[in-house]
Amino acid sequence: MKRALLIVDVQNDFTEGGALGVEGGHEVAHGIAQHLADETVRYDLVVASRDWHHANDDNGGHFAAPGEAPDFVDTWPDHCVQGTEGAEYHKALDLERIDVHVRKGMGIPAYSAFEGETTDGRNLVDVLKEAGITDLDVVGIATDHCVRASALHAREASLNVRVLTGLIAGVAPEPSVAALKELAERGCTIEAA
Repeated sequence: MKRALLIVDVQNDFTEGGALGVEGGHEVAHGIAQHLADETVRYDLVVASRDWHHANDDNGGHFAAPGEAPDFVDTWPDHCVQGTEGAEYHKALDLERIDVHVRKGMGIPAYSAFEGETTDGRNLVDVLKEAGITDLDVVGIATDHCVRASALHAREASLNVRVLTGLIAGVAPEPSVAALKELAERGCTIEAA
């Protein structure tokens, strides 16, 4: 059995002060950094995903049209645009500890890390299979959106999934609780970090 860590969208735009800042985002970023620095924690592979949206593009309707208010369900304010500070990983993350980078949402709506591609054009399922990964810990932002979607896709790929609740932050409490309940019902282990 080999275990990987998937860090979902710990980016400046999703932490406090960002375009779609989530309360607790900074704390999650620092917590993940501490988790990776803990010498008792071992991963065979560390993957990080991030939104990498096109500029001057509605990204397949993901960004609200100019002059229209986002509904925060299907349409969102502009965020994580390629080449901007908001799209960069939170400064707490030690990029030297990340083995594989996945970019998603390039011109299309994409919530799951499994909908993106690595910087060399591979999909995440293939990367994990090539590395012999059977178990996946999922952490990051946001519990009720991209963490949920990524964990569900990992289960669909027949991985044993563990969501570390001390290392996630959601947009809103009620949908975050519902997301964790759904993940548990779909076979994910929900565990404190």
